[in-house]
Formats: sequence, C-alpha cells, structure tokens
Amino acid sequence: MGTPDFAVPSLLALIESGEQVVGVVTQPDRPVGRKRLLTPTPVKVEAERHGIPVLQPERLRRPESVEAVRALQPDLIVSAAYGQILPKSVLELPKLGCINVHASLLPKYRGGAPIHYAVMNGDAVTGVTIMYMAEGLDTGDMISRIEVPIEDADTTGTMFHKLSLAGAQLLKATLPGLLAGTVQAVPQNDAEAVYSPNITREQERIDWNEPAEAVWNKVRGLHPRPGAYTLWNGDVLKIWSCAKPEPDQAPDGQASPAAGTVVAVGDGGIQVATGSGLITITELQPAGKKTMDAGQFARGGQMNAGVVLG
Repeated sequence: MGTPDFAVPSLLALIESGEQVVGVVTQPDRPVGRKRLLTPTPVKVEAERHGIPVLQPERLRRPESVEAVRALQPDLIVSAAYGQILPKSVLELPKLGCINVHASLLPKYRGGAPIHYAVMNGDAVTGVTIMYMAEGLDTGDMISRIEVPIEDADTTGTMFHKLSLAGAQLLKATLPGLLAGTVQAVPQNDAEAVYSPNITREQERIDWNEPAEAVWNKVRGLHPRPGAYTLWNGDVLKIWSCAKPEPDQAPDGQASPAAGTVVAVGDGGIQVATGSGLITITELQPAGKKTMDAGQFARGGQMNAGVVLG
C-alpha cells in the first residue's frame, strides 16, 4: 500500500526479495497540471510494469474495499506513504500483520509530514522506522530503524529521495526476520511523541521576525513543495532557496533594520534583515512568473534596498 515516489523503492524491494506481491493498493488517479490530465500514482505505474494487480479505492474503510483486499489473501501488508488510515478491519486481515515504512525516527514526527518538519526544525539527523501498524496515528511497536543525516544542502525534496532509498534498504533487511517470526518489536514511548501534521498555508508564510537560520530552514523545508512565500507589493513572492546565513557581524551599537527589510541587492541575490541576522535569497518566483535566480531578478531593478517584504 503506497502512493507517491517515496513508496516505489519499497515496492521494488519486495519484488526483488522474491516474495509474491499479490496486489498493490494505491490512491485513485487524480487530475494533474494545468490541463488537469488524469494521472496514475507512481506506485500504480510501477506495479503495472511488473504485472501486479492494482486496487484504487476512494475510501479504504468501505466494506467493498475491505473485501477486495481480503480477496487477495495477504500474509503481510506493507504500507509506505499510502495516504489513508488503515481501518481495524484491514489491520486484522494478514496473519503476519501490517507494517509501515515511516520516514522519521519514531516516536518523533508521527503524522503526514515528517520529512518537512525534520528539515524545517533544523534537525541534524532523521531516518526511517519500520513498525507494526495500530489503530492510532503511527503509534505501533517499532521493528527496526535506520538513521539518515540531514546535510546543509538538503531540502525536503532531497531527503524525500534519500529516505525512500533508506526505507527500501531497511525493509529488505527486516523482511527475513519478520517472515520467520523472529523480530522483537519495541513499544514507542508516547511521552516522547512529536506530531507532524500536514503543512498549512499559514506555515508556508515566512515570518521575517524569526532568526535567519529559522527562515533558511523553513525555505529548504518547504522545497520543492509547497514552497515558502512572503508578500511583495501585495502579491505572493515565492522564496525557493536561500544561502545558509552566516553569524550576524553587524558592528556593536549599529541599529538593525526592521525585519523583512531588503538591505542589499546584487548578483549574489537579495539580502534581507530578519529578527536576528541577515539572509540572502538566491532563488525566487514572482506572482505569475517562472522561478528565477534572485541576482538576475535584482539586476532587473524591480526590487531595491529599503523595500520591506511581508
């Protein structure tokens, strides 16, 4: 059970393990792009390439959807970024249970956006946990885990890719013991639980009163989707990348510009004051235009020092 690109390496790991993958459950085809073309999920494409039957229930908890899964007679259900909560009626179907390939080091970042929060919060490391699925939100006992460092150059997009590969590697390593019944699952400590709900529109907006490093983490944490933004001349200005901020070296006693103030523009980008320190925007997207280099945008003379963003 999986939907986006993240789940494809886990599906391939199951296929390559030599086990019989009796079916794939994924989200229904959805309209994509400006032309709203009905598009299959990446997992569906991969499943069909291998001749695996595909189910696409709109709601998995509906009786007819449960019966369709039951008809496959699965011994084990593996979920990876499926996008729907498995009801008890499905959790009880396979004799070996249901496991989930979750992109965080549980119990930290339970929920639907664990990679976004790890990057936005400036974590130095995250990882993948394979756990038994329970009725709660990512609350099941943990079977195995692997750590993956978050580098300065990483975004949610690059971590999405790294963690998808790490998850597949971990699944391959975990599968033999799980099938043999020799794994020893460990309960999560609920007192240490941290949640990562889906990103809201308000979270996408940059608060220039935050320190420069927090702004930098937000921008890379929201790249490539959904993107961080600010307001400029009353319109949305997407901020796609920034240089890692350096320690604030303003002379003692010098008044700091108000947060959000453009301090300088040049080939290197657009330098903006934050609540603590300066940050340089390197890639942006004005409303109705394509993504562009911030230095190129600055050379166009459309933004000058003294402008206040937000």
